[in-house]
Amino acid sequence: MTGPERPRRADARRNVEGIRRAALDVFRSGGLTTPLDEVARAAGVSKGTIYHRFGSRRGLIDAVVDELVAERIQGIIAAVGRLDDPLARFEEYLLRMWLLQYDEPAANDVLLRAMPDSEPLVHLCERAQRFALGVLTDAQRAGAVRADLTPEDLHHLILERGVVVQAGLRQSREDYQRRLRFLLDGLRRVPA
Repeated sequence: MTGPERPRRADARRNVEGIRRAALDVFRSGGLTTPLDEVARAAGVSKGTIYHRFGSRRGLIDAVVDELVAERIQGIIAAVGRLDDPLARFEEYLLRMWLLQYDEPAANDVLLRAMPDSEPLVHLCERAQRFALGVLTDAQRAGAVRADLTPEDLHHLILERGVVVQAGLRQSREDYQRRLRFLLDGLRRVPA
């Protein structure tokens, strides 16, 4: 009996990996709220197989979140954290997060907390918010960023960019980045 079970286990592993790969592709192009039917179609399995292997949409998202978005957000935090200048850290963090939102629809779902019951996504979002608060505080202490900019303002500036991108008003990445510069310039402290 162990003979027949081995191929099923290998098939199950291939099935799980195929579903993961399909989910990464589908979620990258359409975000985390893309219907599971599309993931199933891309993986060549039934939607029931996804539920059997992952338990739920959240289970599937939890299985791919690190590769899908977490690595990129953690990379942004690490790269920005190495910068010495508080203004550069503040602006680079926002710019990189905004560009991630442009490039990766799933990042918007993470930041907008589209899956509030996903523990890995909640922890990732909270880590990004703590880091953003730190770069804001440091930039304000250095006198480089407007003193009236609150942590809530900063949070909304990030969320609003996601909404703009999700609205489907597609603009070139170059134009999007140029317009981000206007926002960043408006956040700098104006000398008295």
